Amino acid sequence: MKILMVCLGNICRSPLAEGIMRHLANARGLDWEIDSAGTGNWHVGHAPDQRSIKEARRNGIDISQLRGRQFQADDFDTFDRIYVMDHNNYADVLRKARNESDKAKVQYLLPRQQEVPDPWFDDALFAPVFKMIYEACEQLTAQQQ
Repeated sequence: MKILMVCLGNICRSPLAEGIMRHLANARGLDWEIDSAGTGNWHVGHAPDQRSIKEARRNGIDISQLRGRQFQADDFDTFDRIYVMDHNNYADVLRKARNESDKAKVQYLLPRQQEVPDPWFDDALFAPVFKMIYEACEQLTAQQQ
């Protein structure tokens, strides 16, 4: 399975989701390819936000080597599932969909179309955001066993 995690800038939420999902998939012996991207282009080539790196490391996951990239329409060809973090990401990704098959690949990471809050403006959100993403990824990987 090939999974893409998407947020706005690809420096806070989606690299956390990529690192967490990769960590859990490896721990469960799942042969998954996991990547992340942002709907915006501001951080292409940049490392994740230091606060995300720190929170991931605090939880035994290293995301420091990841680099930001922008979501492209051809990602629909590469990935089986595309998980977004919020309503704006959902709308932005769907705008690039070329057909119903593309649209069917796009889902919210959290159940019931709940949003993962963007921690960019609030340092105190990084730990709870990590926990939300971890729990969602844990459920997704557990469903595959």
